[in-house]
Amino acid sequence: MLNVLFSAKPAAWDEYQAPLTKALSDAGLEANLSCEMPSADVDYIVLAPNGPVSDFAPYVKTKAVLNLWAGVESIVHNKTLTQPLARMVDNGLTRGMVEWVVGHVLRHHLGMDAHILGQDGEWRTPYPPLAADRPVTILGLGELGLACSQALVTLGFPVTGWSRNPKSVAGVRCLYGDAGLDQSLSDAQIVVLLLPDTPATHNVLNTERLALMARGAFVVNPGRGPLIDDNALLAALDSGQLTHATLDVFRVEPLPGEHPFWAHPRVTVTPHIASTTRPDTASQIIAENIQRCESGLPLLHLVDRAAGY
Repeated sequence: MLNVLFSAKPAAWDEYQAPLTKALSDAGLEANLSCEMPSADVDYIVLAPNGPVSDFAPYVKTKAVLNLWAGVESIVHNKTLTQPLARMVDNGLTRGMVEWVVGHVLRHHLGMDAHILGQDGEWRTPYPPLAADRPVTILGLGELGLACSQALVTLGFPVTGWSRNPKSVAGVRCLYGDAGLDQSLSDAQIVVLLLPDTPATHNVLNTERLALMARGAFVVNPGRGPLIDDNALLAALDSGQLTHATLDVFRVEPLPGEHPFWAHPRVTVTPHIASTTRPDTASQIIAENIQRCESGLPLLHLVDRAAGY
């Protein structure tokens, strides 16, 4: 009998107890799943980083920590976490992100705000360009960036993807490294940020890089708040270098009511809803990883501690 500790806030336990119990059973695993058990008895920890476990040293028997979130920046450098750490790559989360990103890219591409918000009796007739004439750059070609880039290619957008290391994606111009980053932003009309939060990615969009984009470009950020220099973004919006920024993530969340993003006419704030881990599909990933570990197979989505993701 395996002992699986679920460490998250009570509301998450209510959502995950049934689907995770079913997924473990469907995987042929005999497991005692609980949100409370002696640390010395725990074989696996299913973890939300905002849950009660932050000291992993007492979990001497634990074979792996399985993160419920895609992001691991808040726990990856925890010195007590010596057990293998797997991040969440969930098809439900991925599909939700694709839908959100495609929706907002199309919103900006088609100029929908002018018609949704501008019902003032004026007959506005300019046609948007076709997708083929609207270059889109995606910063980050992990699971989420890869899926979003492929969806946008299918719609006809010329997509450039940038990653830290070389990647190859059908239909996508793939660039990497510092020189590739600047090149990927050159004349981009829509930029989507899907990078992890690491010291190397902080302020990746700063004054200099925002200036590389096509004048009047759009920024869409469902990745992480620290990827953008907030003051540089506001300055680019005020100068007309950017037309609009749609932001789902922020340095401080919830976004403070006095933050200038709320009142800026060229900023759309969404409350970190671009996507989320889905209990049914995430439970299947967790069960599969436990099954693999019990069978002597490598864990899926193992975190590279040095890289931070």
